[in-house]
Amino acid sequence: MPSSASLPSTASGPAVSSDPSDRRRWFALAIVMTAAFMDLVDVTIVNIAIPSIRQDTGASFSSIQWITAGYALAFAAGLITGGRLGDIYGRKRLFLIGIGGFTLASALCGFAANPEMLVASRILQGGTAALMVPQVLSIVHATFPAHERGKVFGLFGAIVGLGAVSGPLLGALLTEWNIAGLEWRPIFLINLPVGIAGLILGRKFITESKAPKALRLDLIGVALVTLGLLMLIYPLTRGRELGWPLWGYASMIGSLLVFLVLVVFEREKARKDGSPLVELSLFRVKSFAAGIAVQLTFGIGLGIFFLVWTLYMQMGLGWSALRAGTTGVPFSIAVSFAAGISVQKLVPRFGRKVLQAGALLMIVGLLVYIWESDRYGMGITSWQMALPLVVMGIGMGLIVAPLTDAVLSEVPKEHSGSASGLINTVQQMGNALGLGLVSVVFFGSIGDRLAPQQVGPAFAEAFQHSLWWVAGVLALIFLVMFALPARPRQHVEGGGDDVDTAAGAAGDGSPAAVDRSVHAAGEPEPVAADEPEPGKEPALTP
Repeated sequence: MPSSASLPSTASGPAVSSDPSDRRRWFALAIVMTAAFMDLVDVTIVNIAIPSIRQDTGASFSSIQWITAGYALAFAAGLITGGRLGDIYGRKRLFLIGIGGFTLASALCGFAANPEMLVASRILQGGTAALMVPQVLSIVHATFPAHERGKVFGLFGAIVGLGAVSGPLLGALLTEWNIAGLEWRPIFLINLPVGIAGLILGRKFITESKAPKALRLDLIGVALVTLGLLMLIYPLTRGRELGWPLWGYASMIGSLLVFLVLVVFEREKARKDGSPLVELSLFRVKSFAAGIAVQLTFGIGLGIFFLVWTLYMQMGLGWSALRAGTTGVPFSIAVSFAAGISVQKLVPRFGRKVLQAGALLMIVGLLVYIWESDRYGMGITSWQMALPLVVMGIGMGLIVAPLTDAVLSEVPKEHSGSASGLINTVQQMGNALGLGLVSVVFFGSIGDRLAPQQVGPAFAEAFQHSLWWVAGVLALIFLVMFALPARPRQHVEGGGDDVDTAAGAAGDGSPAAVDRSVHAAGEPEPVAADEPEPGKEPALTP
């Protein structure tokens, strides 16, 4: 049987092993999923440790803001470039470089001597994550045959949900335990053994893949994307602290002009040599364009919610890090459960309605949370928060997993790296925008000088105000989702032609029997290894 570690390109295109006895691709999946989980946890784990970091390092509010937003900013600015570099130089190679750099940056964060070093290390961490994360979906796309991707993306959605909400719990435990007197530092140092293991195992099990035609890095495109994102996000992040100066508004307006120049340049770049940084043709795919819009607005909502939620519990209600972290457990379980069943069970039967139901459920959960916070005030308990968190978690799980599949389903394989970079970029840009908006929707409703007895009620009121904004964002997401296909096209592999089937009626209903990738009949499977593993001869495909 052929080995997935050494499948060469055929005359018509590369092939992917679908041999069920081939376990290497599942090891590769576990490795890249672990890396994705590590990144997602690192995004949220810091929030819960903010009080400990401030007390230990004497960091100002500005420094704390940059410890959280600096990561998102560097991450968003580098993701498209990271995806394209993987297409050009090999996704395995860039993944290993990224996870190695991420591990090193985590060590620098853990041993930071002052707030300035911690901020710089967090920015480095975000930049190296931008090399690692885009390769995750590209490696999945290039390693698994089409009929298995629905199941794999379901797993990915579950990991996304679990990582996003388990970070606070893990951060709470590591902070409360105060391991070896290190206080908050283990939230970063825990990445070291995981990163080293991923580096060693990834080199052994991940199959190298790259775009089938030679591409070049678009340096001007890189500069324009980075400049545009910085001009948009930097003023949002620092605006409140600096008193919303005029140059901040000018910068945000100017960023729109930079993005317009980027579109014009990239269109000309594609016409001349076919190697643009941003593949604008992707936006002609309706499912991709609509999914990108949903990702952006969804990222804004999550960016607002998770930060104000943590501030509300710890600084408003005065809860310990451990209590705040454990309060999120029902949310974590609900997200993972819903994400696991959405792609495999619900979307094939109900299509787009599953994602829209998820948005509505999240809105309902937010409204219940607002009501409870107002009714119980400072006496609210973790158990009373469980109901709205479970409802919100189920809603989030119904969105995250099928949305990933929908966005990538019709993307040409040679642009999978660029596409996954765009997916992550717009979500991170949304997160960064959400973090910037926290200055408006949360801190904007809190007075500058509060007596100690006023802090709690003021934070509770600001929390409720912020949740109304998040509910509004989700209502917008619900409307944008009408642009997604009402029911995903499904194709059964085998034979020369794809067979369109009604949703939920393909074969025995097993996800393994269904191709959700919506590729043209006879199109070759994703780019496979062009670098055989040491000591192995390339296996021939039938």
